[in-house]
Amino acid sequence: MSHTTTVHVLRHGEVFNPGKILYGRLPGFHLSELGVQMAKAAAEALGGHDIRHVVASSLDRAQETAAPFAEAFGAPVTTDDNLIESANWFEGKRVSVGDGALRNPLNWWVLRNPRTPSWGEPYEQVAERMRRALLDARDAAAGHEAVCVSHQLPIEILRRRMEHKRLWHDPRRRQCALASLTSFRFTGDKLIRIDYSEPAAHLIAMSATARTAKGA
Repeated sequence: MSHTTTVHVLRHGEVFNPGKILYGRLPGFHLSELGVQMAKAAAEALGGHDIRHVVASSLDRAQETAAPFAEAFGAPVTTDDNLIESANWFEGKRVSVGDGALRNPLNWWVLRNPRTPSWGEPYEQVAERMRRALLDARDAAAGHEAVCVSHQLPIEILRRRMEHKRLWHDPRRRQCALASLTSFRFTGDKLIRIDYSEPAAHLIAMSATARTAKGA
């Protein structure tokens, strides 16, 4: 009989980013105090689960989000840079609504093809590396459960690839909140189900992102 394996792909918690830049792969961006609480909430939500493998991208925020899982389940955090944030031309710049970066003619050449996208790592490349990370985690935890800590865009692209959907999309419609879990359930090698949950939903309203959206 084929065994059942579940891989929970977790987005990191809130990051301390007072400059409100697109930090991407830049070093030195750590979880905020609220982000630490989000990571703990996600670990508590999986309490009692059969977690045998914990892996994260090398970025500080991902490693820090994985830490409560390592403590709760006694599984050391391993690193897989297939889970890393997508490369982005705007890294280090302010690109929030109202900052004017997207209206600046000097940046228009970067925005010429949203389906690729032209401003960053190709979606196909993101999809393939994330798929490798997912299957590696599945194999490492065969018959049990694994947690992979990654980032919003790569998780969205992974889900789209596994659901056989087009990769280009409207970023405003992503289903990947802070510290959310996108869980892939396999029977043997066959993907049979994808679930989504937000164990830190009660904390998201307190996040800097939510406060900014409200004008606070």
